[in-house]
Amino acid sequence: MASKSKPRPRIACEVSSDRVLAGRLAEKGGVLEACAARELAPGSVVPDLTELNLRQPEAVRKAINDAIGGIAGRARDVIAVVPDAAVRVVLLDFDTLPQNVQEADSVVRFRLKKSLPFDVDKAKVSYHTQTALGGLRLVAAVALNSVIEDYESAFRDAGFNAGVVLPSMLAALGAAEADRPTLVLKVDARTTSLAILDTGQLLLFRTLENTRGVTITGEQLAEEVYPSVVFFQDTYHTNIERIYVAGLPESGGASPALRAQTGADVRELVESSRIGDTDGSAAPRWRMAGVVGALIA
Repeated sequence: MASKSKPRPRIACEVSSDRVLAGRLAEKGGVLEACAARELAPGSVVPDLTELNLRQPEAVRKAINDAIGGIAGRARDVIAVVPDAAVRVVLLDFDTLPQNVQEADSVVRFRLKKSLPFDVDKAKVSYHTQTALGGLRLVAAVALNSVIEDYESAFRDAGFNAGVVLPSMLAALGAAEADRPTLVLKVDARTTSLAILDTGQLLLFRTLENTRGVTITGEQLAEEVYPSVVFFQDTYHTNIERIYVAGLPESGGASPALRAQTGADVRELVESSRIGDTDGSAAPRWRMAGVVGALIA
């Protein structure tokens, strides 16, 4: 879901179920120099793996145009960040893969068939290769062509080119340091996504249904992710040392429960130093993980 033929855009825009958020990376990198957001009416975007997500495409197009238009200048290429519920992320282990790109793609798609609720032949598949225990571990992002084209057309109709498309959680991981066992938690209106990284490698990725949205308490969040933490510890025989939280208006409220559960250092994924002088009420920092991570990765 990404094109490598052009330099990476300095503009990123996330479409979520309730708003559109945009940011522009500073020339020196590492920090966003401008941010903007536009709210969406309930039901405008309904994230889903198999159905069209944009139920009010004209409203979404306008929000994209308004959010990006004020910060993009002449830039037209953007990184589009889409909801986690619209993309399936799967970790696949292989001994080897064919050197030929097309053959490798066929092998990956064959392995994905059993993991998807839709026809993989009608899907866009993008993957990143990691080394793992003498073999290969692929981080594959898969989404129906129709779902991705739904988002791409909204950007195109707004006058922008979504040359790179990322699910929100994978984008957000760009903001996380992963030099030691690290758990990243990202909450949105419909899902809680979690990833565990160590020495730059993605070891576990899960997207859980979240019926409480951003009202979830720290205790509830800790309870939701506990099975995954135990699975990681049992599998890799090591403990989580650091936890990043994103998507909660008061992520510090989750710290005591998560710290008690793991003993890890808990902090916000998007630090204030990552965002320059912008209107925080329009684009709250706790909502900006996908945009920030996509740009500073």
